[in-house]
Amino acid sequence: MRRRRLSLAAIAIGATLLACEEGPPPTAPAPLPPTVDAPEADPSPAPPPETPAESDDPAGDTPEPPDDAPAPRPDPPAQTPAFVPSAPVMARLTATQYRNTLADLFGPDLPATPVEADTNPHLYYGIGAATTEVSAGGVEQYADAAFDIAAAVFAAPERRARILGCVPQAADDACIRAFVRDTGRRILRRPLTAAEQDRWLTVAAATAEGAPLRGAETVLAGWLQSPSFLYRIERGEPAPAADDPDRLRYTAYEMATRLAYLVTNSTPDAELLDAAERGDLVEPAGIAAQTRRLLATPRARDAVQAFFAQYLDLPRLARVQRDPADYPGFDAHLLWAMETEVKLLVDDVVFRRGADIRELFSAPRGYVNSTLAALYGVDAPGAAGSIFVPVDFGEGTPRAGVLGLAAFLTMNAHPSETSPTLRGKFVRERVLCQSVPPPPDDIDLNLAPGEDDPPTLRERLEQHRDDPACSSCHRFIDPPGFLFEHFDSIGRHREAVDGFPIDATGELDGTPLDDSVDLATLLRDDPRVGRCIARQLYRYANNRLDTIDERAIIDELQAAMVDDDYAFDRLLVALVQSRGFRLISPPVEDDGTNPADGGER
Repeated sequence: MRRRRLSLAAIAIGATLLACEEGPPPTAPAPLPPTVDAPEADPSPAPPPETPAESDDPAGDTPEPPDDAPAPRPDPPAQTPAFVPSAPVMARLTATQYRNTLADLFGPDLPATPVEADTNPHLYYGIGAATTEVSAGGVEQYADAAFDIAAAVFAAPERRARILGCVPQAADDACIRAFVRDTGRRILRRPLTAAEQDRWLTVAAATAEGAPLRGAETVLAGWLQSPSFLYRIERGEPAPAADDPDRLRYTAYEMATRLAYLVTNSTPDAELLDAAERGDLVEPAGIAAQTRRLLATPRARDAVQAFFAQYLDLPRLARVQRDPADYPGFDAHLLWAMETEVKLLVDDVVFRRGADIRELFSAPRGYVNSTLAALYGVDAPGAAGSIFVPVDFGEGTPRAGVLGLAAFLTMNAHPSETSPTLRGKFVRERVLCQSVPPPPDDIDLNLAPGEDDPPTLRERLEQHRDDPACSSCHRFIDPPGFLFEHFDSIGRHREAVDGFPIDATGELDGTPLDDSVDLATLLRDDPRVGRCIARQLYRYANNRLDTIDERAIIDELQAAMVDDDYAFDRLLVALVQSRGFRLISPPVEDDGTNPADGGER
């Protein structure tokens, strides 16, 4: 116990001094509940604006749209405000980023150390990491993890050699000095100042107790609790004279961190830090070159999947429950297969073919194992329980894009019946970035059939729309949702319910459609789809909502998508070169808003 108390005291001194050098960890608003998944969307939202507005939060937690929000249309708004960069946010590493970082620094198979659960307001864990405080228990978890990881690293010769590379003879000899300088740069993602190096050498000497490796282990435990490790601290520096003098640009090392966690969901590698040291990451060309390099790494595939999983809200699948008596074949394995199919489709569109990203919502293609093949009623030679094969959906299998897959259809349905409202709401919010406000508190959301109610869900919803408080909103979200009525609550195709034939006709913004395949055909060439993906990626990359003053950047990204045939990897390269990713405004005094929330609440 004596050693641990001494180490904690030394770390407290070192971390406090480091915090004074760096500035304290960012202050966040009042903590949100520590839930991993967003609340389930309500089936009956309130009336939207007279014309469907581009949403400032297409994620189920929607602020009121600004008065000048334009109606969605194929072309960007004619009057786009001039670009003004947002103030920086300070995002903590998400749980995945934390674990990826440890593995990349020290090797795989480290001790499993619990950390506080992520939250995902507005869909993204990065926004949660920028807006929620760490609880007292979470701080203790980080401290315990730091000591456990440091002990594991120094107990294993190959791990120790990975970060030390020499055998120290004294607590402040050249070996320890090189360790503090070089390993500190890698772990804190920036060079340590001379004063910082001296302070950490003091920690090493004070805790060595005659064993230099023990002092180095204590320093490592301290770094793993440092604000510079746990947070992505971004302050910026004066931008070149060609830019607005009131604007800042991210420093080269801040940009290295931004690129690494966006493209690989992990810490910068040595080559990226070397590029920062050379000054290559303050101009668009150097940023683009490193982004293309990172996109070719194995971590990039996982990082892209992480973005699309959060964008499409795939974590909700884990909470889905169905009665196997009503839905034969439903179990955890089927849910896993649904999620895997979406990931394989994303990988195909983004990496294997580099196709138009809008195909995600329109291509008549899927990836099935034997369980999904049975659910879809398709032939899939070679498919097995854990083997997925590509299938092309023909006229006999009326499915297209993610919206035709079982994952979407199951997440957006009720346990005992479908939900045109949830499915239509997803199309409006996630595919088109339109606003669907929440329902009034006094609205009865129970649509279960009563004794005198119509027999079909569609008829009950049409009756529900007769309520003036519900009419305008349901007329907005239900018509595209009706297009999926041929699919039950686990995505199985059907032609009738309780003997009543299915009516799957509907419309989108005045265009009549016969079913979801017609919708997919319409979405294939709709520029709003690409624009919405660009907007969601912008939020994910910046760990906050976009603001009205950044719509010019979204316009530029949409134009770049058109020029680059809507390829996602090229969209990513365009984003990191954009002013919205490279520039920030100076921090502002706290006025009760939070830039991670878009600054509009």
